[in-house]
Amino acid sequence: MNHFEFSINLSAQEYLQYYRGSVNKVIAKCTDGTTIQFPALLLKPFVTTGGIRGRFVLSCDENGKGSEVRRVCDEHIGRN
Repeated sequence: MNHFEFSINLSAQEYLQYYRGSVNKVIAKCTDGTTIQFPALLLKPFVTTGGIRGRFVLSCDENGKGSEVRRVCDEHIGRN
């Protein structure tokens, strides 16, 4: 299983593009410099009235399948 750590800071207004479907992929730069792309719908559980902010980990298999995103606390980054 691959794990990719990244931060997101999107306002509610910015996330509307994803919510409405006009943009369906998120591109993020990971803490190790890797750039990843994943379906925007994976972030939907984390949307608040203020948008999406925080540190997250994307997990997927070697083929990019079975993707899931979870929020992590700063003190747990890098301890998987």
